[in-house]
Parts: sequence; C-alpha cells; structure tokens
Amino acid sequence: MPLWLQGTFELGQAAVLSALLVLLPLIGVWFANGFTDRDFTSLARLGGQAWLLIHGVPMSLSFPAGELGEAPASGLLSFFPLGLTLIPFFLSWRAGRRLARASYTDQLWQAVLGALGTYALIGAAAAYFCSTEGVRISVTAGALVPLIAAGAGLIVGARIEAGSWVRLIGMDLTDWIARTSQHSRWAGSYMWAAMRAGAVGTLAALGLSAVLLVVALAMNWAEIASVYERLDAGALGGAVLTVVELGLMPNFVVWTLGWASGAGFSLGTGSMISPLETTVGPLPALPVLAALPVGNMEYGYAALLIPVMAGILAGWWFLREGENHFDEWLSIKIRARWFTAPVSTLVLGVIVGLVSGVLAAGAAWLALGSLGIGRFVSLGPNPLCLGLWVAAEVGIGVVIGYAVGPWLEREPKPDA
Repeated sequence: MPLWLQGTFELGQAAVLSALLVLLPLIGVWFANGFTDRDFTSLARLGGQAWLLIHGVPMSLSFPAGELGEAPASGLLSFFPLGLTLIPFFLSWRAGRRLARASYTDQLWQAVLGALGTYALIGAAAAYFCSTEGVRISVTAGALVPLIAAGAGLIVGARIEAGSWVRLIGMDLTDWIARTSQHSRWAGSYMWAAMRAGAVGTLAALGLSAVLLVVALAMNWAEIASVYERLDAGALGGAVLTVVELGLMPNFVVWTLGWASGAGFSLGTGSMISPLETTVGPLPALPVLAALPVGNMEYGYAALLIPVMAGILAGWWFLREGENHFDEWLSIKIRARWFTAPVSTLVLGVIVGLVSGVLAAGAAWLALGSLGIGRFVSLGPNPLCLGLWVAAEVGIGVVIGYAVGPWLEREPKPDA
C-alpha cells in the first residue's frame, strides 16, 4: 500500500489500542456499578477524556452551584500520569519501526505525514465528541498535544529500526561535519559530549530518586495498606486505584528528585515538602501519599547528596567517553597546568550542570499539574527552582567526578 496509507493504518491502530487499554478498567468499574450514570454513551465519553488526559491534553472543568449554597467553580485539569503516557509512546514506537522497514531512503516523510495527520484527526474528534458542559476540551489542543507522545515514539522507533539518520532523511551529517574546520569539529565534539554527560547526570539523579521512592514505599507499606483498608473500594476499585498510582509513579519519581535536591514540591496551595521545610495541608485519600516524608527529618539533608552523586557519575562518564578539547585548547594558550586544569574542570562542571538543570526542569514541567479544584491547583516541583538546584548540585558532582576519575582509571602495577 502507499506509505501515507500505511502510516495512517499503523498510527490509527496505535490510537485504537491505547484507547482500549484505557477504557478496559472503566468498563470493569461500570459493570461493578461503580458509576451513578449507567449510560454507555457517558462511559465512552469518559474513556475518550481519559485517553486525551494520558496524552497531556488539558481540560477546563466547571462545577455548578451546590445544593448547600456553594458557589459555582471552575478550573483547569492539567495533571496527567506520565506512566500511562508510555502506552501511546510505545505503541507509536512499534509503528515507527514498521514504517521504517517499509520505507526507502528519503521516503519516510510520507508515512510520518499520514500517521501524524491521522492521529491529529482522532485527537480532534475525541476532543469534540467528549466535551460536555462540565468538561470543556479545546479541539485544537486535542489535535496537536497527542502528537507529542505519538510523534516522539514514532521517530524514536523509526530511528532505532533504520540505524542512522541517513537512512531516514537522506542527509549524511557525518559528511557535513567533515567539511567544517578542525576547531569547529573539536568544539562540536566537546559540547556534544558535555550534553550527553548532562543527560547522564539527569538520568542518574532520576534513577537514584526512584530507588529512594521505592525505599520510602517499602518503609511505609503498613500505612499504605491501612489507607486501602479505610477506603474499602473492593477488589476491582482497589485494582483500578493501583493502576492509577502505577501510572503516576514517574511523576512521583520527579517529585522525589525535587525533594532530594532541596527544591521541594507542592501538594496544593500553601504546602511545601522538602528536607528544609515541610508544610502539608489536607490531602486526598490516595494510599501512596502515606509514604510522604513527615516528622523529624534529621537525616533528610543526606538526600541532597543524590544529585551530587549523579554529577560524580556524569563527570566520570565524560572522562571515559568524552574528549576535553577545551582543556587541550586552554593548555596550548596558557602554559600553566596548575591554572588550566582547574579552570577547564570548572567550566565542564558549569556546562554539564546547566544541561542537567534544563533537563530536570523539563521533567518537572511534565510532572507539574493541577487538578483544577479546591487547593489542588499546584502539584509537583517548581521547574525553575528544581532546575537551578539540580544544575548547582550536579555541577559540583561533575567537578568531583572528573577530578577524581583519573585515580579510579589507573591500572594496577604489575607484580615484580
């Protein structure tokens, strides 16, 4: 079939499968009489809203005046589970691999255009038909925002399958780089290695934060189980609640990094949770929130070492995998090693720290959201604050890791 038509089929299939995976738990709750509205049309509309929500589409909520005299209220629901966003991402990743296998060089754009066009139409239709008086969804947002997760998965899958950008876009970047000057190649190689080291620092910080989150959940398992018992949601309700919590785990990992870095995170207006300060108001009955750090935090400052340890790993990685061309250039210009070595190391720490800070701020922006009701209009860490803290701490770690790395890389002397 034509490539644009195959792209339409592949990503349309991904949209349908992801919608079914979202709709199945809701159908289970519907059969268990978990909804007061038993109309199947309402169930389908709720499923469409959930499908849009896992793609990050914001929704405007409106609440009428209550019977007890409450004033009408409105808000923006923009909090979405990053874990469930992986569903359309990986389905699109699979579609991207299949399209790359079916495309010749310079032809993938046809399949991508058909695929993303179809996904945008499906998103726009879902936004139009799933809007209600209480839930307003922009058709434009419904068409464009889902393309972020789907498009990222599509491109990543196609790139992995093709093995090179030349195979996908017909442009040989290596040949273009080879035509530049030696100084440009050195500068580009240095910056590219520093950017990758910054990504290593952010990933290491998130990985260590995930370990800290698992430890916190294990230590507070009894409190979490107690909240489940008090909710008394039944087997099906408890299972759906657990699926929601698992979908929110990537959000919680970013929140944990916010706490470990010292930037903290918010759980509603007027609240702040960090090793330096803990102010918490009334919380929703979500079992996983029983693992929040409260009480005496005399050892909480030790968590500030997590981003620093991630920076040490990033600095060591740069020593092993990168080439410090700036240090070489500086050594040629200034014949004083006692000066050039510390300066080049500090500059490396600043660059890698800034890259890690920008990536951490991006992760915080994704994990930040609002439930649109009451005081829960600010959930998660402040992206700017988290980015600055992570940049400083990872930068310090990079300086330490790059300076100490040569001692770790020394080979043992052979026995006499």
